[in-house]
Amino acid sequence: MTSTPSLGKGANVPVAATAVRAVLTWGAGPGVPDVDASALLLTETGRVRSDADFVFYNQPEHPMGAVRHVGSAASGEDVIDVDLGRIEPAIDRVLLGASADGGTFGQVPALRLRLLDPATNAELARFDMTATTETAFLGGELYRRGDGWKFRAVGQGYASGLAGLAQDFGISVDEEPPATASAPVPVVQPPPSPSPAGPAAPAMPARLTKGEENLPVDMRKRLSLRKQQVAVSLRKHGAEGVVARVVLVLDASGSMAGLYSRGTVHSVVERMAAVAAQVDDDGEMQAWTFASQPARLPDLTVGDLPDWLELHVRVGQISLFGRKKPPKGQRPGQVDMRVVGIQNEEQKVIAEVRRFVRDNPAQAPTLVLFFSDGGVYRNAEIEQELRAAVEEPVFWQFVGLGRANFGVLEQFDNMPGRRVDNVGFFAVDDIDKVSDAELYDRLLQEFPSWLKAARSAGILR
Repeated sequence: MTSTPSLGKGANVPVAATAVRAVLTWGAGPGVPDVDASALLLTETGRVRSDADFVFYNQPEHPMGAVRHVGSAASGEDVIDVDLGRIEPAIDRVLLGASADGGTFGQVPALRLRLLDPATNAELARFDMTATTETAFLGGELYRRGDGWKFRAVGQGYASGLAGLAQDFGISVDEEPPATASAPVPVVQPPPSPSPAGPAAPAMPARLTKGEENLPVDMRKRLSLRKQQVAVSLRKHGAEGVVARVVLVLDASGSMAGLYSRGTVHSVVERMAAVAAQVDDDGEMQAWTFASQPARLPDLTVGDLPDWLELHVRVGQISLFGRKKPPKGQRPGQVDMRVVGIQNEEQKVIAEVRRFVRDNPAQAPTLVLFFSDGGVYRNAEIEQELRAAVEEPVFWQFVGLGRANFGVLEQFDNMPGRRVDNVGFFAVDDIDKVSDAELYDRLLQEFPSWLKAARSAGILR
């Protein structure tokens, strides 16, 4: 029996298999960064033809289907599949890389790249790697030699992360302004969505937003998939590539307490952050909370999402005996929720958001995402505010959480006397059980129709 070649740096070995599985393994454990495998398809020039030739967690399959990021089957493992028989003639090499999230490869023990024959699971080659301060690593490459393929152990590190590795081979990179310390992030298009009726649909652009690379890896991956779904939903409704200022409004009334304590509102905010990251011109959301009184929250930027959720997703409180001292445990930047109270006064926050839009004009329209569990009783005042808002460049999308009294909000779709329908509404019994695809489809269903009507009416230019 021939033993598996254990390669040193720079060594190479012929690859007889028609397809290979590149398995990146490491010793996972406390304090060890998460590791993601990636692949770059290069021509003879040593560069990609386009961003589509970069395969990684945010773009898991090459458009031709020859290279796929399979993902993790177990802790301490990530997999790339390469069908050598389907590699286009223009491609000369396939680089097998990796990035470390939350640390350096010097903190990753037992880093190894194994090459397997997926048909037999036989090991074709093995490369044990060592690193120090690198945050991205080029493990090896599959390259053409005559009519066949070979594998070379490379072992080259990059201190500039995944973006630095990608940029070296021609991937478009969204540079941060010089004043920031964040590393640049690769900007790529996700793979085409298959269509049963014909050829693959055009790729859905998923923008990589400033600060996204700083998120915890699980949150970052969820955000990436959700942004792609937002893009798909917009295309489905005829608004592909639309840009809008996104505003989030959260009901903090007393009846919402259970939704806050169960984490439902946290989940809603995280899901809405994907809308802003994909649609908003700067990836930020303005945000308000309300009950008896409205209160503006700090703007939500994608990179600050974990801290923002912890600090600002809070239910209202009753103020006892007119106490003016900050409550115990209140942290800097947090709203005193006793000021917000516990009653339902939707019309007040609607008026405040309207003032903000008037005082801060923008070239893009504004999309307000308004979440409430009902208990609406100020029907006349709410109707007055939203009727007056018809001539403003704002679409109000209300989402009802649970079966409750949503009053006038349910009547706007059929309410006459407005030049355009500037209000959307739908309710869900349990939003935690609604898939991202369904949620974004419903959330973005009426907004494109309003955009068209508002432009025709001269409300938008």
